[in-house]
Amino acid sequence: MTAIPLPASGVLDGAIHRYALRVYYEDTDAGGIVYHANYLRWFERARSDLLDLLDIDQAAALIAGEGAYTVAEVSLRYLIPARLGDTVNLETRAEAIGRASCTMRQIAWRGDTKLAEATVRVGFVGPDGRPRRQPEAWQRAFTAFTDASPASPPEGQE
Repeated sequence: MTAIPLPASGVLDGAIHRYALRVYYEDTDAGGIVYHANYLRWFERARSDLLDLLDIDQAAALIAGEGAYTVAEVSLRYLIPARLGDTVNLETRAEAIGRASCTMRQIAWRGDTKLAEATVRVGFVGPDGRPRRQPEAWQRAFTAFTDASPASPPEGQE
């Protein structure tokens, strides 16, 4: 039987989730520069994979009618563009964990060059779209992640 590869989900490095991706042609404009909205997609992908690593099953909660995380607020700052063929490393840290929301800090790096940074607040909402307390197990998982021993940034990334 042929081995089927699993998608990359990044790694937990202390209180940081690290996620790598490659810039493909579809991510860029005609000049080979990453289209600005793709940073939002990439940051979302990294946050989703962080949840998987924390054993937070979004799909099961949604199917069970418990609710889901939705983006409530985002602040995104572009610094230097990523380009076709670049390897981009995304790091995610939890800044604040509340009863119904989490605030995450995300940075996109190309080597030791910071490309973009974002602060994203996600809220847990019920099927009716109203805020609701996130599951306690999820709060505990985020708190453990946030309290993990500090990781030192990769060389050149302060």
